[in-house]
This record gives sequence, structure tokens and C-alpha cells, in this order.
Amino acid sequence: MEQVFSYIIGLGAAVMMPVIFTVLGVCIGIKFGDALKSGLKVGVGFIGLSIVTALLTSALGPALNTVVDIYDLQLKVFDMGWPAAAAVAYNTAVGALIIPVCLGVNILMLLTKTTRTVNIDLWNYWHFAFIGAVIYFASDSLAWGFFGAVICYVITLVLADMTAMKFQRFYKDMDGISIPQPFCAGFAPFAWAMNKGLDKIPGIDRLEIDAEGMKKKFGLLGEPLFLGVIVGVAIGCLTCNSWREIVDQIPYILGLGIKMGAVMELIPRVTVLFIEGLKPISDATRSLIARKFKGADGLNIGMSPALVIGHPTTLVVSLLLIPVTLGLAVILPGNQFLPLASLAGMFYVFPLVLPYTKGSVLKTFIIGLVLIVGALYMVTNISPAFDLAAKDVYAQTGDAAVHIPDGFSGGALDFAGSPMSWVIYQLTYNLKWIGSGALVLLSMGLMWWNRVRIIRNQKLMIANKSSEIQSPE
Repeated sequence: MEQVFSYIIGLGAAVMMPVIFTVLGVCIGIKFGDALKSGLKVGVGFIGLSIVTALLTSALGPALNTVVDIYDLQLKVFDMGWPAAAAVAYNTAVGALIIPVCLGVNILMLLTKTTRTVNIDLWNYWHFAFIGAVIYFASDSLAWGFFGAVICYVITLVLADMTAMKFQRFYKDMDGISIPQPFCAGFAPFAWAMNKGLDKIPGIDRLEIDAEGMKKKFGLLGEPLFLGVIVGVAIGCLTCNSWREIVDQIPYILGLGIKMGAVMELIPRVTVLFIEGLKPISDATRSLIARKFKGADGLNIGMSPALVIGHPTTLVVSLLLIPVTLGLAVILPGNQFLPLASLAGMFYVFPLVLPYTKGSVLKTFIIGLVLIVGALYMVTNISPAFDLAAKDVYAQTGDAAVHIPDGFSGGALDFAGSPMSWVIYQLTYNLKWIGSGALVLLSMGLMWWNRVRIIRNQKLMIANKSSEIQSPE
């Protein structure tokens, strides 16, 4: 089983998405050629996004490492980045079976009407495997590991349903899509609560401005492209020891600025491919549901948050938080995690935050700042358990990507920086049966509440359709 699913995961999203979308498209009545075209566009989108992300990490990584060396910013938790964290998660006993187990849970919840999300985002299943692997190695119990992974999956599906309507209303051309990725979904309740609190601050509404408003108010300074250049140049200057060295390194500094600007400009263009590929599938799915299941509350296709990370507010806030996060990591007392390789994952904090802040740059920045501060401490706290998993995988596979240098423990912003993973780990590992009982009650309560909501929406849709039929045109 491990070899089978390792092979599937090894193909990557760029290969498997065309296959999945072609099969799905044909099954719901789309012509083979159109379904294949949709899948290929999504696959090309993933390739484009990986190229842009590689540009960011290859340009920013060496520069930040130089800054770390100059200012001696060595902390004890080594940033492995999400690719290495995913490799650790999938190469454990939990990761070997995470896909069939979670797909089984998804089908069961669909049959019992406790979710309306069909999660086909197979590559991000590593998030569930991650928390399961951490609990597994910390407790030395495979059963506890799978328990944590399944609880995380159930809560994530309910959160995907809860946020689906707001997500679809805020982002254009996302009808029938939800985001069941736990790193994003875990931030949604906090975004809702903090946004409510910010709205109560007198005068905050006068300071609200979205990315388009920034462009109008600040002109060139409000453009993500230009902000990328400025931040890149500023980081480039920090890699120099003196003004004279800055002058000598002008070509490198300007080059870093252009590369950062290119990332800000290219990400939105790449995400257009996702939308073009998804639209025919989502339209056909809604049409099929309307024909075959009269009055049913429509299913949502669970997809990666990569679809919407090109939103201007996400780009602006993520870019501004990169230097701020580095500074906070150094000065916060008790923090031992310095995010370097994980900074590319900053964009994935905000896909489910923006629907609550309505794209406000100020509120999104404040919420993001609070979430990132919490994430630094959570990564520090959970790192010893993750270190056990990473070292075991390295001993079994010899994969240099998952090797942790001597004297360090391992960590990564995704998914160790998510409140959901941290709470599940603490309750399952530290409180054992009491904490696990609380998680079961929480999950059952959320499933029951979601079922009530789904059935109520179905009845409302039936009533609305009946009134439309009875009313004369």
C-alpha cells in the first residue's frame, strides 16, 4: 500500500490533476476533449505555480541565509520547509494509508449528510498525515496517530462547508468550490473572531482599504509588483555589511528586487489557468446535481487554496509580513523557530481570511500578524515530536531533504504553525483519553450541526423551487 500511494503522490499534482479532471469530467457528462483540456490547464497551473515558488525560494533563500549569518540569528528549530515536511508525513506508517482512510471518511460523511465537500485535493492530504505522524512518534502508538489524522480531516471538511459560501461570494468564478486544506481552514474561525473584534474599534472602517484602493490612493507604491521590488531591494541591502558593499552589490540587489517583483506579478497570472480549468467542471457538476438530485444542497469540489493565492491583498500582506516575521522570530521571547524555507507558504495563510475581512489590507495584515506570532510559538512547541518523525524517516530512506543538522530540531510553518494541528496534538498526546474524548465530542457536535444546516438548506431550496413553479411569470 505504501508503494502504491507513494507512486501516486510521486506523480505530482501536475500529472494527476489532468487524469482526475478528465475522468471526473467524462463522468459528469463533459466531452472527453473538453474535460482533458480543463485538466491540462489545471496541471499547467500547478507547474507554473511551482516554477514561480521555486523562483521565490531560490532568490530569497540564499539572501536570507546571508542575513542570518551576518547578524548571527541562529535559533534551535531548523526550518525544513513544506516539501520536506510532506516527505516526512508521507513516508510514515500513517502517511502510507492516509489517502484511502480519508477518502473512506469523506464518503461516509457524504452518505450521512455531514459534509457536502468532495475533497479531491489529494496532495494536501499530507497535512493530515503530518499531524498523525507527529502524534504517532510522540506517543509510540499508530492508533493514536490515525485518530489525530481522522479528527483533523473531519473538522476540516466541516470548516470547508462552513466557509464555502463566503469563499464563493468573495472570489470570482469559484462557484461549487471549497477549500478543505487544514492549514487554511484552521485559521478561519480566528479570522472570523478577530474581524468581529476589529469592527468594534471606533474609526477602523475609515482605515479600511483593499488592494485596488491602495493602487488608487498610492499609485505605483500600491502595486504588488512595485512592493515586491522594494522588499527585494531592502532584503538585498541587508545582505551587505557596509554602504560600500551595497554599492558594489547593486546588480545583485536590483536583481533580487526584480525577481521578487516578478513573483508578485506572475502568481496572479498563473492562477488564471486554475480558474479556466475549473470553471467547466464546476458548472457541469452544479448542472448535474440540479438535474439528478432535485432540491439537493449542491456538492462542492474540495480544491487546493493555490487557486486563489494570486489575490492582490494576499500578495501585498504576505509580502509585507515576510520581513516582519523574520524580525519577530528574532525578538520574541521563547521562540526558537526562524522561518526561511517556509516563507513561500506565507501566501497560504490568507485564502480563507480574506472572505471575512472583505479584502481589507489593514485588517488582513493585523490578523495575519497575530496568526504568525502564534504560529512561531506553535512550531517551537511541537518541534521535538516532529523531530522524532523526521529522524526516523531519514534513517529509513536516507533522503537528504529530510535531514536535520546536528544540534537542531525540525519544524515547518505549514502545517505545524496551524492552530488546528497544535490543539489536536496537545489534546491527544498530553491529555490522552480526556483530550481525545473532548475532540470526539467536538467532531460529533460539528458533524451534527453541519447535517442540520445541510438538511435545512435542502428544505429551503425545495420550498423556493415550489414557489417559483406556482408563481406566474
